[in-house]
Amino acid sequence: MTGYTLRAATPADLPAMREVIRSNFNGLGAPDPGSKLHLVLDLARYLLTESDGRIVGTAGALTRDLAVPGAVIPAAHVTAVTVSPVHTRQGLLRRMMTEQLTTVPEAVAVLWASEGRIYQRFGYGLASQNVTIRADRREVAIRGTIGTGAGHLRGAAPTEVLKELSEVYARSLAGRPGLSSRSDAWWTFLTTDLESERDGHTATRAVLFENADGVVDGYTRYRVRSQWDDNGPKGEVNVVELVAATPHAYAALWRFLLGVDLTRTVVMGLSSVDEPIFHMVDEPRRLAGKVGDGLWLRIVDLPRALTSRKYAAPVDVVIEVTDALLPANAGRWRLRAGAGGALVNCSPTDAPADLTCDILELGAAYLGGTTLGTLAATGRVQEHRPGAVAAASTAFGWHVAPVSIEIF
Repeated sequence: MTGYTLRAATPADLPAMREVIRSNFNGLGAPDPGSKLHLVLDLARYLLTESDGRIVGTAGALTRDLAVPGAVIPAAHVTAVTVSPVHTRQGLLRRMMTEQLTTVPEAVAVLWASEGRIYQRFGYGLASQNVTIRADRREVAIRGTIGTGAGHLRGAAPTEVLKELSEVYARSLAGRPGLSSRSDAWWTFLTTDLESERDGHTATRAVLFENADGVVDGYTRYRVRSQWDDNGPKGEVNVVELVAATPHAYAALWRFLLGVDLTRTVVMGLSSVDEPIFHMVDEPRRLAGKVGDGLWLRIVDLPRALTSRKYAAPVDVVIEVTDALLPANAGRWRLRAGAGGALVNCSPTDAPADLTCDILELGAAYLGGTTLGTLAATGRVQEHRPGAVAAASTAFGWHVAPVSIEIF
């Protein structure tokens, strides 16, 4: 770090930050002067590295809550981590990431990784996966009558129905690990539809599902890209998100998306690995699901993190943990959870270890999507007491897979 200065950002840094972040992510053109980024920034949580008075590195964190198994907890949403190309290999990234992780007040941090190999070095584990659906809508139909006759659909501009969107999302948040809380500012950020960000699509549209009592139980936000060839229309529906509080709402919204006129393909890039649509259609392979990585999670304060979530089964296990970056997490910890997932305790112990792993593996298992059994099969979790992996893997699991439906 010789010749470099690390400091917190100030409002005066915002124009230069936009330019540096866009440039370091190889964005085209100049930053949009109408950028909506200011709506959600907490500049005090952005670290900047300077060289000769110029910003050459950034690392930010957004203040949001995260749904975890059985709870919703504060989580540092790490974003905009960059180093200018001519300043790489100088230890700047490690300095910023270390400073960030040793100072964030939250017990866990999450991020979307530009490259997974980067963040595993800092103890982030792959905690969720996302599925991209690319459905040929002429080859897929929903079986049965679910989603028909149980309510009706209503179209609107997203900004006209913010109240309904936010209420449905709030109802769904706690039940799906991986979802992030949305303040009014976040809803404004998400629904500010800049033409420069549409990439050839229409403005974002919203469709709501209202049940027979007039209650909105689900919504989808989507865009359409028009395309034609010699045989006629072949447009694409791009699903920004679909959130439903009931199976009927979910099915009705999917029926709508698969029936949009003048289109041939429905693309949904941030689906879960257990997305119900795969079990509702007559030909699931025509959904063309492709799995990719989702959220990466880092446990910052181990006992606080492990006592903040619920567990799917009773467990009493001693885990020996290594953590090269945050040594307070290292050592042996006894985790006890009772029937119904109620937490009893997580405390240091001198008892023999039942399992050994790095903090990365606990981060990967934290949301219930990556099992300790799978990690044990890779050799990254070692079992010292027969049956310990099976018991702990069951306890850390959850009845639904985690998913994050927005990239931050």
